[in-house]
Formats: sequence, structure tokens, C-alpha cells
Amino acid sequence: MIKFSLKCSADHSFDSWFQSACAYDKLAAAGMLSCAVCGTGEVSKSLMAPKIRASRTGMLSTPASPAEKAMAKMRREVEENSDYVGLNFAAEARRMHDGTAPARAIYGEARLEEAKALMDDGVPVMPLPFRPARKSN
Repeated sequence: MIKFSLKCSADHSFDSWFQSACAYDKLAAAGMLSCAVCGTGEVSKSLMAPKIRASRTGMLSTPASPAEKAMAKMRREVEENSDYVGLNFAAEARRMHDGTAPARAIYGEARLEEAKALMDDGVPVMPLPFRPARKSN
């Protein structure tokens, strides 16, 4: 899916999703596009800025909303006070639960079935609402 910013001949701006750029071209050529505001069929793509994701070293801008600020704080807390164990998360969490590895705060990655098996076995785990910084662009 691709999102295009569109503009009609009456200067109304709106966004619309298309299966592909080719799909947009076919619909436009067939006259099947219309303005979401006034209904005119004279619609064209307008100038768009690319969506850029944050870099590995930080975000492009500071968090704006209270929710974004809370999420950034949570991420910092986890990353500063836990060991990243990567794809070994399920095995390491199980070893800590069984007492064969020292207990400590860890975070990492697990497949869905691994996480379910941990929970079924009573291993206390919880998903994080963000990707590890090592996995983010």
C-alpha cells in the first residue's frame, strides 16, 4: 500500500491509499478518482515529503505528546537498567526462572510461540511496546 497526497482543481488537499503507484495511475487514467471534499474528477498528486524513521542513535525530533514522552522514558529505563539478550530471550528467561542462571532484568526478542510457552509455564514475561534500539532505523 502507498499513500499519496492529492489535490483537486479547486485546490482541495487530501490523502488516499492505493495498492501501488501503478494502481493510482490506472485509476487516474480511467477517470475513477474524485476529490474527497468537492467530488470533482480533476485530481492529481501533490508534492509529498517522504516518511523518515528515526535513526539508531536517536529520534529526529523530541517526543511531543505526553504519551510519546512516557514511551521514550520507558524505553530509556529498560535499556539503561536491563541486559539485552537478543534472540536468546526465551532461553535466558527460562534459565532464570528455573534457577540455572542468575536473576536479573533482561529484554530481547522471542517468537510468539516462545512467549506463549513461557507464560504457560509461569515464567513472568511481558511484551514491550517498542523495538530494541538495535533493531530500529
